[in-house]
Amino acid sequence: MKACGTVHKYGDNVDTDVIIPARYLNSSDPAELAKSCMEDIDPDFVNRVKKGDIMVANKNFGCGSSREHAPIAIKASGISCVIAETFARIFYRNAINIGLPIIECPEAAKEIEAGDTVEIDFDSGVIVDKTKGTQYQGQAFPPFMQKIIKAEGLVNYINSNYAE
Repeated sequence: MKACGTVHKYGDNVDTDVIIPARYLNSSDPAELAKSCMEDIDPDFVNRVKKGDIMVANKNFGCGSSREHAPIAIKASGISCVIAETFARIFYRNAINIGLPIIECPEAAKEIEAGDTVEIDFDSGVIVDKTKGTQYQGQAFPPFMQKIIKAEGLVNYINSNYAE
């Protein structure tokens, strides 16, 4: 599996309240959540993001509350992968559970800039900044996690593998 897109870049400690503000949590509809994704930190994000784009952030991405709405909003906005130096553990698990690919790679997170075109190979964890011609080795997903992401989330994976 691969992803390729334009980068939207953020800093340290992007919390779930910034990813999807609490005032929008009265909906669990992915399309509705996507309309407000990143609104408080980047009001124009929803107008710039295109299907397949990539989000890059620094340390502790997805910290804060354990709401599943945050990775759902990101995925529904069109983001194909999030690269960060580190992720909050509950966000990491929620992202995998809903089928949003995320990769930890400190070097890529520090050096990739907003507007760069980046390609990611999920099988190997290789991240290529096509704008700069640089390559980074991110943490590849184990095969079972790749299957969950390919199925668009844990529930779909379980249903497809254990349906009667």
